[in-house]
Amino acid sequence: MYRTLQARLSARLRESLKQQYGIEMATIALESPPNVEFGEYAMTFCFELAKQLRKAPKKIAEEVVVALGTVEGFSKFEVAGAGYINARVDRAALASALAANREQSFSDGGKVLVEHTSINPNKAAHIGHLRNAVLGDTFVRLLRTANHHVDIQNYIDNTGVQVADVVVAFQQFEKIHDAEATKTRVAEIEAMGKEPFDFYCWDLYARVSQWYEESAENKNMRFKTLHEIEAGNSIAAQMAEVISTAVLKRHLQTMERLGIRYDFLPRESEILSLHFWDLAFEQLKQKGVLYLESEGKNKGCWVMKRAGSAAPVARAVPVDAAATAGPDEDAKVIVRSNGTVTYVGKDIAYHLWKFGLLGRDFGSQRFYQYPNGHLVWISSTKDDEGAPHFGGARAIYNVIDSRQSDPQNNVIAALRALGHTSQAEHYTHFSYEMVALTPRCAQELGYVVPEEDQSRSYIEVSGRKGFGVKADDLMDALIDSALTEVNVRHQELSEDDRKQTATQIAFGALRYFMLRYTRNTVIAFDFETALAFEGETGPYCQYAVVRANNIFRKAGVKRKEAIAGLERANLAGFLEADDIWELWLAASKLNHTVEQCIGTSEPAHLAKYAFLVAQYFNNFYHKHHILNEVDVERKKMLLATVAIASQAMEKALSIMGIETPEVM
Repeated sequence: MYRTLQARLSARLRESLKQQYGIEMATIALESPPNVEFGEYAMTFCFELAKQLRKAPKKIAEEVVVALGTVEGFSKFEVAGAGYINARVDRAALASALAANREQSFSDGGKVLVEHTSINPNKAAHIGHLRNAVLGDTFVRLLRTANHHVDIQNYIDNTGVQVADVVVAFQQFEKIHDAEATKTRVAEIEAMGKEPFDFYCWDLYARVSQWYEESAENKNMRFKTLHEIEAGNSIAAQMAEVISTAVLKRHLQTMERLGIRYDFLPRESEILSLHFWDLAFEQLKQKGVLYLESEGKNKGCWVMKRAGSAAPVARAVPVDAAATAGPDEDAKVIVRSNGTVTYVGKDIAYHLWKFGLLGRDFGSQRFYQYPNGHLVWISSTKDDEGAPHFGGARAIYNVIDSRQSDPQNNVIAALRALGHTSQAEHYTHFSYEMVALTPRCAQELGYVVPEEDQSRSYIEVSGRKGFGVKADDLMDALIDSALTEVNVRHQELSEDDRKQTATQIAFGALRYFMLRYTRNTVIAFDFETALAFEGETGPYCQYAVVRANNIFRKAGVKRKEAIAGLERANLAGFLEADDIWELWLAASKLNHTVEQCIGTSEPAHLAKYAFLVAQYFNNFYHKHHILNEVDVERKKMLLATVAIASQAMEKALSIMGIETPEVM
């Protein structure tokens, strides 16, 4: 019941407004009053309707409350102020349903495809990739909580310029010019154990970037190698395959540390070899989405009207149609005059495949098995036996940074122009901003920060310049910091248990820090802030659950036992105390928060929710002496409150991929 409480009220109000005034409202906002004594929800829509209905907001509110009648789960509706409507929840009914876990299951949301991480397989993952992966993984967990079938894809650009850079580095600095020698060198680096192969490539990438600046001839090597890789069946392509595969396996291991896993790894090499673009090109030409420009700066290119542009539509027609307008200089080039396809062109083909609209499919081969047995499949030109089918999704979410907004918008525009309106509407660019470092954090990681930069709010990182934070290094540093505190607090634990606890705290701190800010906020990462036990942090939320679990341990009861057999009659009197009721009410909003996160594509709501419940719980903990309560019935109610709160907190943290330690 409690999952749909807000939805039920909103639906009933919309129905009532339509019957009463003939007005249809797409949504009705339900706000939380500043104090629960005024009610659980407040509505302000009467002010919006005043001009349209030519009535005072208060008069409208009075009429709405009368027409509304009773709504399941609510005890009363009141008119307040100049036209507010306050809704009071039936506290005992809600608490009883919550205790009995009588939540309605989410309906089957269909197949959803989430693409995230998508690191160029040329060097180690860095701190910015962690934000992408944590956002994507958490959104997958949200969707699966809401009963969606989700395929997790990690797109691998193994034929791009960054991979070409490392191939050039192997050729120029390692003096290696064939695939077998490359395999041998990769094995040597990994066998030495000095550093992982992706770390080694990190330094090579920075080194070759500087080498390009030494001469135009050096820089030309980059593009020559790139063309050889894209063409395939070349020595450079074979070397790229060896290098990118070795780096990719390291990326999977890095993300597995945070519990982040994938189902399918589509590679650009197969998009090229399976000629996805050829099929997409024909569709785009037949529908008139692309046209061959005959004049201007894009002469000889196949172009399309750029998403959001005001260019004359008359130009976006097949070349043999009459076009009276001048050239659209802002048109998006899809095929260059030399016949090469741009990134956006290949991406259009890829997304036609995602929606099952291309007419061709990837093959899938087994690539990697996680310790828990889960298999990751990689694209190929043929299927392994038992290969699952990927693609053909109802909706897709692409976790890609905000700098890619224009290419993403152009892919959506192409889908819409092809007539795939529904697919375009279910295509979400899940954008996010960069991750930087506070000057203090940069110094703690060993970087020299000039005095003039030490007062800045953040320091940007650059892998090309060699100034960056490898994901594994960051995780190790966080574990070390957490371990220092755990060693002081819990000397009774074994060394392995202390390390495990420190790891859970460190990774909880990292994941929460990446999620607490809205996606389009620049993050300045800081060790001290992330690992703090006070404030809006992962450890603060974890500690609240640990504190609750300690209560059950000392009371000698289990959480399920604490909420079993609660009677509605007893709950009614107990929940009259607003401070206790606020905690039950907050706990009841978890599924609503999950829906809110999905509806807005914003996992930050869940982080805020976990922190809010932890705050309510800690206030409750300090006010009520639970274990020393002498009234048996009241103690039972207090323990049930702890159980309800800890259950909600633990589930919220789990959806965020955060584990709860035994001790903190």
